[in-house]
Amino acid sequence: MWTPPDDPGARSRALTRRRLLSAGGGLAAAAALAACGANTGRGGTGPPGSGPQLSHWYHQYGEAGVEQAVRRYAAGYPRARVQVQWRPGDYDRTTATALLTDTGPDVFETDGPTIDQIRAGQVADLTDAVRDAEADFDPVVLAQKTYDGRVYAIPQAIDMQLLYYRPSMLARANLTPPTTLDTLVAAARALTTPEVKGLFVGNDGGAGALGATPLYAAGLSLVTPDGQVGFDDPSAAAAAAKLRTLYANGSLLLGAPSDWSDPSAFTQGLTAMQWSGLWALPAITSALGDDVGVLPFPADGPHGHPAVPVGAYACAVSTRTRTPELARDYARWLWVERVDHQSEFASAFGLHIPARRSLSARSDRSRSGPSGSVTRQAVGFSGDHGYALPLLWTSPARTALQDALTRIIQGGADPAAEMAGAVRTARSELARVQARR
Repeated sequence: MWTPPDDPGARSRALTRRRLLSAGGGLAAAAALAACGANTGRGGTGPPGSGPQLSHWYHQYGEAGVEQAVRRYAAGYPRARVQVQWRPGDYDRTTATALLTDTGPDVFETDGPTIDQIRAGQVADLTDAVRDAEADFDPVVLAQKTYDGRVYAIPQAIDMQLLYYRPSMLARANLTPPTTLDTLVAAARALTTPEVKGLFVGNDGGAGALGATPLYAAGLSLVTPDGQVGFDDPSAAAAAAKLRTLYANGSLLLGAPSDWSDPSAFTQGLTAMQWSGLWALPAITSALGDDVGVLPFPADGPHGHPAVPVGAYACAVSTRTRTPELARDYARWLWVERVDHQSEFASAFGLHIPARRSLSARSDRSRSGPSGSVTRQAVGFSGDHGYALPLLWTSPARTALQDALTRIIQGGADPAAEMAGAVRTARSELARVQARR
């Protein structure tokens, strides 16, 4: 899960769907119960005639109108009185802790669930709930919620990251949009002037925002289909070394007032190119009109291909609920049956991609203007080049990779040695989570 940068505006913006797309994701493990509140409604009943009561937890979104919408959705469920809880603060940790107790939610929003939660039996099997629509869900994000062929969470809406660039700035420098990591490095250098930096990938030089993306662009992966480490290859160190070159040669914007998730550095002309999310597009086109282009992260090396990180918050059901069939039916009703809710949730509160491909296609056709054409292009990138963090990719493995990238990019540490250390941690974690119980 993304750790918000230090500026207050970025901390506020972090409370949105975009958090799940950074270098890692997943609910933090917790061993002791934090104060989560006892008024969950689990196992109780509402006012006379209202039927059983369910509790549904959400993390706090930054986009205006989301809370009102999900409360309205819940109020429309006919079989129970659903109590929505809007959970500010460290949502992931408090939710993970609450799942170990009888005071947690019946239904909850998650960017996971994690492999540890699934193997510990903390989340319910929702395969039957999505069966009628399973083929319509985006396969990349649905795979992230699936273990041993069983679905454990229903994707709600998709977010993605991509590379923004100013066509006018590239034209003045006689440059074409970069399609390889080498040409990106060269373009960033050529576009750098005393007033403008060539590229912004976060105030840390890209270790947090880019994460595994350069590995996928080199034709690698975090975890192979057979559950092995997917980046134990010299091209991983080579990609990391190129990120170090960007940092060392002065091409990167560092110390921006807002971090990578906010497009203000790009719209204010501080950088010619910026790595950010689809959520930033409305603000960018509002400021720059049609002087904006988008690209996937460019391919690297002879076996590389463009890469686009995607992710989705999802709806899960706790196995501690006292009304399991009702909780599963509510999750199915909300995120499978009510396609009107799904369409609104993805498009009315910031710019996101519906998790259902049929809804995404319908939404793409309805968009117009500069934002619409760029959005359609970006959505195409997500379909052609999208990857999601594998379910078997755990928090310790994520931390090891991000720490290695930080030492390489900022400190000039040996890329081969650092990536070998990250591989060892990842291999140990994969052995742990795949061990027979």
